[in-house]
Amino acid sequence: MKVRAIEAWILTAPEDGRPHWVSHFVVPRANELLVRVTTDSGFQGIGIATSYTPIEAVRKAIRSGILDDVIGADALAPERIYQSLFSLTWNKAAFSKGWSREATIRVSAAIDIAMWDILGKVAELPLYRLFGGYVDKVPAYVTCAYYREGKDLEELKDEISMLKEQGHRSFKAKVGGLSLAEDMERMALIRDLIGDDAELMVDVNRGWDLDTALEGARLLESLSPRWLEEPLRWVDDRRELKLLSRATRIPLSAGESELTSYGCRSLIEEQAISILQFDCTMMGGFTEGRKLAAFCELNHVRVAPHHDCFIHAHVVASSPAGLIVESFTDPERDPLQAELFENPPRIDNGVLYLNPQPGLGLELSMAAVERYGQRII
Repeated sequence: MKVRAIEAWILTAPEDGRPHWVSHFVVPRANELLVRVTTDSGFQGIGIATSYTPIEAVRKAIRSGILDDVIGADALAPERIYQSLFSLTWNKAAFSKGWSREATIRVSAAIDIAMWDILGKVAELPLYRLFGGYVDKVPAYVTCAYYREGKDLEELKDEISMLKEQGHRSFKAKVGGLSLAEDMERMALIRDLIGDDAELMVDVNRGWDLDTALEGARLLESLSPRWLEEPLRWVDDRRELKLLSRATRIPLSAGESELTSYGCRSLIEEQAISILQFDCTMMGGFTEGRKLAAFCELNHVRVAPHHDCFIHAHVVASSPAGLIVESFTDPERDPLQAELFENPPRIDNGVLYLNPQPGLGLELSMAAVERYGQRII
């Protein structure tokens, strides 16, 4: 079975004038590459790549032929296709064509997910079963408490109340953009609203230096957070994570900002984190995500991937190391989770129930693709 055709779109959503900030950068409402791969036997697979940086480099790479060699490739060999694309990051051809390393990695991730989607459909199995089938439902948390212009404690209270009414039992809140005193007031408000029985996770998005992280972790301990995510600035985060882990009882998590699975491996080898948060849509696809999940299991680290819960649920459900997936059920923050698929998996009382259909088990909403997509090829 050979790859016959590839379609690609850039998915974006316009800001509404009040962008969502984390500690030091704006998170786009949507900024993704969507691909659809068709085989000569009529099977189709879809894949997604997420980017927090300008996606023009991805558009340029696709329009200038980065996927040419995928046409005609063995559609049932995702590992081979992934390695052929990923290896372009150290290939002269990529330099000659102007394909950036980050763009190449994003493209390879989206194609890899689509190829696994095809493989699951050919096998007539959902991917979580093909990957191991440990469970068929996984916990899900909601990410919230972004900074926005003019957002005060009253608006934060309204946001958390809305998410509670949706049935969520686990909440991840943003800190690092204000003083420690102000952020602790925000976190205390959320803990009070959700109650002691709900889970609270705290995400710094690499916004603190080590001294601030040490003090922030000390102040947070009374709120019993499930984890403290990416607490340290990028410049020396692996070594500083290890130092912080020795000084706090709060489990530390990281991984979404790594560009490769090898970076995630190094995080685990430092023995500083308890939870790895790689993102198959930003690097590696399922080919590398499955390897990282296995590595986590062997190193007593849990798996809680970043973003795209409908994609990552397959990895989390397949492994004993799987912990939880991240959801965005406020369409003002992420309209794609609400609209991109005709049959999104059900999230009920903090649990995501995987679809039984083969592959990803997801059917694209072409109305949403037309609304948010710009066709590349």
